[in-house]
Amino acid sequence: MVIPMINLVRTGENIKRLRIENNYSVNDLKEIMGFDNPQAIYKWQWGECLPAIDNLVILARLFNTSIEGILVIEDTDIPFNLFLNYKFNDFYQIV
Repeated sequence: MVIPMINLVRTGENIKRLRIENNYSVNDLKEIMGFDNPQAIYKWQWGECLPAIDNLVILARLFNTSIEGILVIEDTDIPFNLFLNYKFNDFYQIV
C-alpha cells in the first residue's frame, strides 16, 4: 500500500521560496507569528520540523496559497503494517 507522507526537507525549501517570493524576511515572519526568536522559522526552512496547523494557516494566508501549496506530499511505498507500528511523531516534528 502506498502511504502519502510530507517531505520535511522539500517543504522547508518551499516555505523559504514562498517567503522570499512574497518579500518577507525571517524577522517579518517572527514578528507576524508573535515568536520571541526566529528559530522555529529556520527549523521549518531547514526541514527539521513542520509548522503547527495554526501557523500553516497563517503562512498560507501570507503567501496567498493553500496549506497544500506549502506542504510537499510524496507517496512512499512503506508497507502499511510497518506504518501502523510507528507513532505520528516518529515521522514528523511539529513546532
